[in-house]
Amino acid sequence: MSQQPTVGRTVHYVSHGTPVRPDGTQAFPSRCRAAIVTEVPDQPTPDNRVGLQINSPDGPFSHPLSKDGGVPQDEPRPFEDLGEPYAYAGGSWHWPERV
Repeated sequence: MSQQPTVGRTVHYVSHGTPVRPDGTQAFPSRCRAAIVTEVPDQPTPDNRVGLQINSPDGPFSHPLSKDGGVPQDEPRPFEDLGEPYAYAGGSWHWPERV
């Protein structure tokens, strides 16, 4: 049985990062950020969308279900599928890795 997101759970949000420049660099690359689940839909969605409060070094921001449809869950995939540095799509959430 897989984990189900519930209000108050800590997850990781993957930022989008800035567009890639012609030389292949980015001003701000995609990064994992700590986030708290603030809402879950009444009916589960195929991509497990949730509302999040994201904690960024520049300050907190949110992605509520009511405003922008929330944030979809992503599954890990090989780095070469998405490019460096993360194996998760920008604008998605995932469970923290076990270390």
